[in-house]
Amino acid sequence: MTAIENQLYRKVSRRIIPLMIVLYLVSFLDRVNVGFAALTMNRDLGFTPSIYGWGAGIFFFGYFLFEVPSNIILEKVGARLWICRIMLTWGIVSSAMALVQGVASFYALRFLLGVAEAGFLPGMILYLTYWFPSPQRAKYIALFMAAVPLASVVGAPVSGWILGIDGVLGLKGWQWLFVIEGIPACILGVLVLALLPDGPARAKFLTPEEREIIADLLARDRAANPYDRHHTLLPALVDRRVLLLSLIYFGIVIGLYGIGLWLPQIVKAMGFSNAEVGLVVALPYLVSAAAMILWGRHSDRRDERIWHVALPCLVSAAGFLASVALSSSTLQLCALGIAAIGIYAALGPFWATPSLFLGSTAAAGGIALINSLGNLGGFFGPTIVGMTRDATGSFAAGIAALAIAPIVAAVTTLALGQLLRRRVAAAPPLPLLGGRRGGVSGLLPFSSAEMLHASSDSMPAIVAKRSASRCSKPITCRPSGRPSACSSGSETAGTPSSEAATANPGSPVD
Repeated sequence: MTAIENQLYRKVSRRIIPLMIVLYLVSFLDRVNVGFAALTMNRDLGFTPSIYGWGAGIFFFGYFLFEVPSNIILEKVGARLWICRIMLTWGIVSSAMALVQGVASFYALRFLLGVAEAGFLPGMILYLTYWFPSPQRAKYIALFMAAVPLASVVGAPVSGWILGIDGVLGLKGWQWLFVIEGIPACILGVLVLALLPDGPARAKFLTPEEREIIADLLARDRAANPYDRHHTLLPALVDRRVLLLSLIYFGIVIGLYGIGLWLPQIVKAMGFSNAEVGLVVALPYLVSAAAMILWGRHSDRRDERIWHVALPCLVSAAGFLASVALSSSTLQLCALGIAAIGIYAALGPFWATPSLFLGSTAAAGGIALINSLGNLGGFFGPTIVGMTRDATGSFAAGIAALAIAPIVAAVTTLALGQLLRRRVAAAPPLPLLGGRRGGVSGLLPFSSAEMLHASSDSMPAIVAKRSASRCSKPITCRPSGRPSACSSGSETAGTPSSEAATANPGSPVD
């Protein structure tokens, strides 16, 4: 990017990313605070590990059923209004968790919380595609999703402290936990209406020239995309790439929530007090947040996605297995911390992948489908740990079982890489612009960042020319600063084929 474009995106990121981080931090905290509430709630209500595991996981069935429709509505009515609706409803339901009196109400309110929150994460991922071109996307997604481990960094000690106010106004500590941590979502829901623009075209903090720069960059990003992109809903929902991404995310989420919703109780079983549990649990998530940001930036710098998802998944699996093999409690906690770091590091590069071949309504539905199917792992992870804990009296078997999921995710990621390579090889050739590595996701002989800087006039003409097979020779580019002039072998701009290719430079190419 040019200095002006980098300065513009720093301005954009300062304006929208901090708000998005706070929104997601509150969202994730309301989703997983049940893990801390369980430290006293399970005893007060007589919940077994299996009952708790089912209740913690049933959230994701409500999430699954309403995810795709919610994200499509967001794409139609705009992010500002729909995110406001999501946050208000989940804040109310989260606070209502204080009314749980038994198994039925626990299951019902967890399910409703999933319904209320459905669409938030994929909506935010979709929202980032309105602003950032693909070569810049992983680092901003990772920065936004750093809110997930940060929710535990902030929420763990705060939740441990809130549990200590047991008996105030006749409420148990776990009831106060739900009430207090549900209120910020309602407040932020109202603030979203004033602070979150629907997209660059409606962003009052941008000048008209800045809006035009962003629109031009995004248009060139779409034109330079080497994948066959879907723009309608149904083809995207049955695309093998979407289904493979769903399976990958399913494996990641099993590990994420399998450890996330049980870690407070695992640490508590090691002899720590409630307040100490909060501090101990916060440490691995603090490191995970830093790892997410650094790994996402590394993925963008290397212009690669596949291995940046697969490797952290394998690291996570190794952490789970090591925690079972080790006998020292300190080393076990360190191993579980490594498992968490691996899981979170994979998220930024993973969520930068779907938009490579999904656009418009297809992106809204496809990203939502990936998230909804993948988040079913949030049911199976906690349930597996709870059932094995009931059966064996130990967490070891459940944690060992969790290790299988990220291994499957890593293998599926590599299979997806092979599929993408075959799709690119079978597609009409695109111009080679002399990239430094393997291009988008490390799969192509040019860099997506360099293709992005081809001129807006020349890129559609180049792609149209190659798609029509008007030239049999590879196109070369002689860039000077930002590339603007390309030639094909001995052809020149004045040849008939060139004139035909440039006759309608504004026509869509993807």
